[in-house]
Amino acid sequence: MGGMRVVADLDICQGHQLCQGEAPDVFGFDEDADVVVLLEERPDESRRADVTQAVKYCPAFALALEEDHA
Repeated sequence: MGGMRVVADLDICQGHQLCQGEAPDVFGFDEDADVVVLLEERPDESRRADVTQAVKYCPAFALALEEDHA
């Protein structure tokens, strides 16, 4: 069964936290490191719209959404 997998590039994450506003159950935040934390690498399909928005609005383009065909 395919689903989606969220990928975060912590090297380019700038700590804007906009993804948290879109999907706080999927994206957390590490205050000390000032970077995103993936709480749910493979979110439920019902979260796709919010996760897609979060990826789209990341100012640093640090997030990606991949189709997981596993």
